[in-house]
Amino acid sequence: MSLAIFDLDNTLIGGDSDHAWGEFLCKKGIVDTAAYRRANDYFYEQYKSGGLDIHEYLNFALLPLAQNEIAQLNAWHEEFMQEMIEPIMLPKAEALLQKHRDQGDFLLIITATNRFVTQPIADRLGVDAILATEPEMKDGAYTGHVEGTPCFQHGKVERLHAWLAETGHNLEGSYFYSDSHNDLPLLELVNTPVAVNPDELLENRAQASDWQILDLR
Repeated sequence: MSLAIFDLDNTLIGGDSDHAWGEFLCKKGIVDTAAYRRANDYFYEQYKSGGLDIHEYLNFALLPLAQNEIAQLNAWHEEFMQEMIEPIMLPKAEALLQKHRDQGDFLLIITATNRFVTQPIADRLGVDAILATEPEMKDGAYTGHVEGTPCFQHGKVERLHAWLAETGHNLEGSYFYSDSHNDLPLLELVNTPVAVNPDELLENRAQASDWQILDLR
């Protein structure tokens, strides 16, 4: 059994779930729309350029989780799935997941986006496991802080190594699919790195390294 590892945003889905969640909060009037959208867009541009301060971003992104009760958040997320996520599901991505399933591979999503946003998406895609940035919880409520290492850039490698040690899986025959140059540390680690609809920096690296470039759109 080989590990088939997938980034989520702009790889398995045709958009960024973290940014889309922020847009959903604005659309529903759950946050101060103008201020939140401005910050959401600012951090997203930082991410795309490779200059995101992940802790600064998480202080922003996790705050709405701490300001609302779990039951209400879950109800909103069900709406979010229908309104924002289902329209950006990619048939070619689901076919790729099925191809790896048929090969007997273990399907793992590894994403910088927090688990509250991404776990239901992973469930919808039917993968075996997900590693995501973990929002801290105390007494059944979100605190607005992150727990452990954010699953971002080199943090993805750190979290993956910890997961491998816990589960007994290994990277022999492994794949990793991603759209982003932020994932180069993990792409360089696996046996078969694949650039999926890559950003410019990743496309340049993929071409120079003779990595496969895949179009799932």
